Amino acid sequence: MDTEAQHTERDRSSRPSVSGDSPDTPRGEERSRFALTARTVEARLAAWVPGGRITLTLLVCLVFLLLLNTFVVQPFQIPSGSMEQGLRIGDRVLVDKLAYRFGAQPRRGDVVVFDGDEYFGHGDYIKRVVGVGGDHVVCCDKKGRIEVNGRPVDETAFLYPGDSPSTVPFDVVVPDGTLFLLGDHRADSADSRDHLGSAGGGMVPVGRVIGRADWIAWPAGHWTRIRRPAAYDRVPAADGARG
Repeated sequence: MDTEAQHTERDRSSRPSVSGDSPDTPRGEERSRFALTARTVEARLAAWVPGGRITLTLLVCLVFLLLLNTFVVQPFQIPSGSMEQGLRIGDRVLVDKLAYRFGAQPRRGDVVVFDGDEYFGHGDYIKRVVGVGGDHVVCCDKKGRIEVNGRPVDETAFLYPGDSPSTVPFDVVVPDGTLFLLGDHRADSADSRDHLGSAGGGMVPVGRVIGRADWIAWPAGHWTRIRRPAAYDRVPAADGARG
């Protein structure tokens, strides 16, 4: 009898707690104290800020938007017609600032916003990537098309109606770590072609890229995703440029 009673007691003591905590740990009480402390801090902040909780909420939202704008997504307004007809004057685009921050690199066909100081002029610009580091970019072939690494690129899907790929002939090899950039409205775009004879040869360092334009956010009727065209999918790797 005594032996059976001893086994029963051991079984009870070894049975795990339902909550996973020691019976002596007042978890519910700790959570209550934490919630009370948080409410106290919030109340004190609200009392300190003019306008109370409403102003505090607005300030928190403002800080969140500033952080979002600085590190994640930033809106830009289109100032000219150089990227028509896809991007029109006054359109606001959302730029993904993390697109190239974790090892990814700009790809041919991407629409990017970049800091043009010392390369294009003062200010930020938006253009399409036509050539990346190592690419051999030529204009134009017998049919008037741009060639990248020996492959002609059909730009009709995004080129401004009536524009030719370029009225300025060029034959360049893009240095590593830089980009060759053109506007979609070639007749109304100051881009890499206009700076071939200047410092940098019209190329823009990848480090100057602010981000990739992914969405047209405004006006509401023009809301759409900015997609990379398939025109560059068949362009061979830069290593085979002069194969």
